[in-house]
Amino acid sequence: MRDIPVGNGSLLVNFDDKYQIRDIYFPHVGQENHTEGHPCRFGLWVDGVFSWIDSEDWKRDLRYSPETLVTDVRLVNDSLKAEIHCSDTVASHENTFLRRIRVINKAGGPRELRVFLHHDLRIYENPFGDTALYDPETHAIIHYKKHRYFLINTEPHFDSFATGRKAFKGSEGTWRDAEDGYLQGGAITEGSVDSTIGVHFSLNAGSEFEFYYWIAAGTSYEDVVRLNDLVVDRTPLGYLDYTANYWRAWVNKNDTDLDGLSERVVELYKRSLLIVHTQIDSDGAILAANDYDVTERATDHYSYLWTRDGAFVANALDLAGYSHLTRKFFDFCSRIVHKDGYFLQKYNSDGTVASGWHASWDIHKRTKLVPIQEDETSLVLWALWEHYDRYRDIEFAHRLYRKLTISCADFLIRHRDPETGLPLPSWNLWEDRLGVHTFTCSTVVAGLRAAANFAALFAEFDRAIKYRNVADEMVASMRVHLYNAEIGRFLRSLRSTGDGRLEPDSTIDASLFGIFYFGCFSPDDEMVVNTMKAVSEHLNVDGGVARFDHDGYMRVSESITGNPWFICTLWMADYFISSARSAVDLRRALNVIEWVVDRALPSGVLAEQLDPITREHVSVSPLTWSHSTFVATVSKYLEKLKSFG
Repeated sequence: MRDIPVGNGSLLVNFDDKYQIRDIYFPHVGQENHTEGHPCRFGLWVDGVFSWIDSEDWKRDLRYSPETLVTDVRLVNDSLKAEIHCSDTVASHENTFLRRIRVINKAGGPRELRVFLHHDLRIYENPFGDTALYDPETHAIIHYKKHRYFLINTEPHFDSFATGRKAFKGSEGTWRDAEDGYLQGGAITEGSVDSTIGVHFSLNAGSEFEFYYWIAAGTSYEDVVRLNDLVVDRTPLGYLDYTANYWRAWVNKNDTDLDGLSERVVELYKRSLLIVHTQIDSDGAILAANDYDVTERATDHYSYLWTRDGAFVANALDLAGYSHLTRKFFDFCSRIVHKDGYFLQKYNSDGTVASGWHASWDIHKRTKLVPIQEDETSLVLWALWEHYDRYRDIEFAHRLYRKLTISCADFLIRHRDPETGLPLPSWNLWEDRLGVHTFTCSTVVAGLRAAANFAALFAEFDRAIKYRNVADEMVASMRVHLYNAEIGRFLRSLRSTGDGRLEPDSTIDASLFGIFYFGCFSPDDEMVVNTMKAVSEHLNVDGGVARFDHDGYMRVSESITGNPWFICTLWMADYFISSARSAVDLRRALNVIEWVVDRALPSGVLAEQLDPITREHVSVSPLTWSHSTFVATVSKYLEKLKSFG
C-alpha cells in the first residue's frame, strides 16, 4: 500500500504507510521505477541506540499540508524520547524531491543524535551495472546508469556517507553499516549498489535541529548539477514554499462554488484533485495506480493507462475545470489509437503497448479475435464530447475529428452483430469475462451519440444520422436482449461460452449503473429503478457497494459477497443524484459521499477497495479512479443541488 505520493508529472515519489520511500518514477509517471518497490530507509541514532522509522517503536501520522502536495508528517518514538517532523514535496516545475526534517529532543538532558538516509536504487528497474559515488564537484552522492542520474544532497551538508554493495554474497547494504552510528563505506561502488548518508548534531533538552535533504533526477550529470545548483541558489525552503503556494493556487484556480458541502467533503474533493494530478504523466497518460507492491501477488502492476479509467478521470477533471490536463489525455489517445479504430487493453506512459492477457487468436476455432474491452474505445468518444460540450474548443475537436472520433465510431459500427444489433463479444470492464455486457453496450451508445454530435458539428449530417440511428437501434436491442422481464431487471451480460453461444448472466453487478449514467434509459424508468434497487440491496457491504455477487478478487471473507469498492459505492450516489426530484432527495447521495470521506486514510488517500471487517484499505493505493469518481460525484451533486434553486 502507498500513502502521500508527491510528484509533478515527470518525477513521482511514493511513500508506504511506514513513511519509507518505496517508489521513484522518472522520467514518466508509472514508468521506470528506480527502486523496484524496495524501501529507502530513514533512521535515527541517539546516544548509541538506533531505530529505523519502520519499526513498531514509532508512532506515525502521515498527512498533507492543506491544499498542497507538501506532506505534513509527524513521527514519535517514546523509547528514544525523540520526535521528527517532516515536509516532503517534488518541486512543481523541476525534477527535484525535497524534504525538510526537524528533530526534537524530548529527553531531559543533552544528547548526540544522527539521522541516516538510505538509497536503494535499481536504476532502469534492475540492480545491475549501477554506480554510486561521492562527487567532489557538488559534494553530493550520485547514483547513475546510462541516461539516468540521481544526485543526493543536504543542507547543512551531511557529515558521513557510504557507498557499497547490496543483495550480493550476503551483503545487505550500507544501511546495515549505519546501525552502529558510523558509516565506513567507500567513495565509489559499482554493480548492485546502495548508499547512505548521515547528518550528525547535538541537542539540549527540549531543543530541535532542522535540515534539508533533496534528490535531483536527470538524464545526465549536467542535468542534476544544474538542479542541485538551483536548490542551493533558491534555498530548499524557498522551493518548498513556492511549491506549496503553487498547489494552493492550482487547486483553487477555478473558484468552484462548494457551498452545501461540509469542510471534510471539501477537503477530500481538493485532496482528490491533487492526488489525481500526481498520477498523470506530463505527456498525457493517466495512470491507474502506482503501487509496486501489487507485483508481489500479480507479477505485474497498475502503472498503466487503461483508456477506460483515463476517460472517466478526464471527465471528472473536466467537470472540475481542469481542461488543460484532459486535452493532453485526448491528444495522447489520438497518438496511440489502433489503425483499425480501437484501443488495446492498456498502455505504458510513453505510449507503447503494455502487457496484456486478451488473446487475438482463438486456439479452438483457429480464428482471429479483436483483443479489446470495447468500452475503452467508446468511453474516450463519450468523454471527448463531454469535454467539447463544456469548453467548446472547436479547433481542438476538429484536430482530433478524423484520427480519433471518426476512426473509433466507424469501428464501433463495424464491431456489431447484424442479428441482435448489439456489439460483438469483448472483455468486460472488470477484465474477467468475455461476452456482450450491458455496461459495454451503454458506453457504445454514448460513444456513438458523441460521434454523431461531432459529425453534425462539422456538417457531416449523413454520418451523424448513421451514428445516431445505430445508437438508437442498440438501445432498442438492449431492451430486447439484455432486459429480463421475469426477474424485472437488466442482465449483467450475455456471456460467451467458448463454443460461439451466448448465455444470459443475471449476476447483479454494480456496473449496471451505466444504463442511466450514459443516457440509454431514464433514471426513473421502471427497468432502471428495479435494476438499481437490486444493486443497492444485494451488493451493500458495510454501507458500501461491492462490484458483483460473489466477487472473489481480494475478498477477505467468503461470508460476504465481496469487498466494497469506492467507485462502485459512488456510482450508487450518482444514481441517487440522477433520480433526485428535490434537494431533500439528495440527502441519500450526500450520505454516500460522507461514507467515503469517513473511510479515507488520514492523508485523504483512497485505495481500490476496503476490508469490510477491519475497514483497512485493500489492493492498490491510491487508485486514481477512486479519487476521480469522488470528484465527479461531488461535482454532479453540486450541479443538481443548484438546479433546485
